[in-house]
Amino acid sequence: MLDREIRHVAIEIRLDVMLAKRKMTLTELASRVGVSITNLSLLKTGKVKGIRFSTLEAICRELECQPGDLLEYVPDYV
Repeated sequence: MLDREIRHVAIEIRLDVMLAKRKMTLTELASRVGVSITNLSLLKTGKVKGIRFSTLEAICRELECQPGDLLEYVPDYV
């Protein structure tokens, strides 16, 4: 695969779902977690290549959820 090709990542981010369930805004979560709104927005839209465990832990703590509530493996069978 060439570097310039776009590769489908089989992990979907469900941050928007958990925010809605907890009736919390991205701005509020960013303030509680100590991460910029920009970085959380990139995470929410799936435009990141990774996340630190410490950030994932803080998000789970504030949203009172498990990592599996935020991340879902969706295999690409096509």
